[in-house]
Amino acid sequence: MVLNGRPLTVLVVVSLWLLLSCGLSYGVQSDIDCLKGIKAALEDPYGYLNTSWNFNNNAEGFICKFTGIECWHPDENKVLNIRLSDMGLKGQFPGAMKNCTSLTGLDLSNNKLFGNIPQNISDLGRFLTSLDLSSNNFSGEIPVDMSNCTYLNVLKLDHNRLTGQIPAELSLLARLKQFSVANNLLTGPVPYFGPNSSITADSYSNNPGLCGFPLDPCQSA
Repeated sequence: MVLNGRPLTVLVVVSLWLLLSCGLSYGVQSDIDCLKGIKAALEDPYGYLNTSWNFNNNAEGFICKFTGIECWHPDENKVLNIRLSDMGLKGQFPGAMKNCTSLTGLDLSNNKLFGNIPQNISDLGRFLTSLDLSSNNFSGEIPVDMSNCTYLNVLKLDHNRLTGQIPAELSLLARLKQFSVANNLLTGPVPYFGPNSSITADSYSNNPGLCGFPLDPCQSA
């Protein structure tokens, strides 16, 4: 078919290319804004971010050389994983991470982060397969919304100060293989992940009042 003197297939290909180009450009800039926001939100007493995360650069893939950042491709500013463990970072959960729109892994373990885990955590990390917030000072309850992070394979929340009950909805995380909330202040029944789950009692150790399989049965009221 011909439209205005040009084959229709060519017009379709050109239109698709323009749409993808616009989306890619937006995505790349959003990932840069993501890391800028994370850096601004966290106190960095040992200078891990301040010495490496230099945004005065326009080269393709420059953020992929930042400490703790892994990209989908080394020449494209598209963040795959953020690994910032053991850096002494201080502050609350960085909400700017929502701008890393293709992020699959976030590791903020062994830092000095505090405050609540965001109630809209699934909006901030829609495609996360691994989330490690262990060994910090997070407090408050585990958000029910975490059950909407449906791609999670790994969820580590141990060694914090989390309180309340573990949302039963977490049992909906069908892909979950590693899960730990040990060494918190949690109470009540634990989620039931099924009889064939690889999640053991160690995942719940050192909490004041958890019960239910694979722990001791909960007492009737």
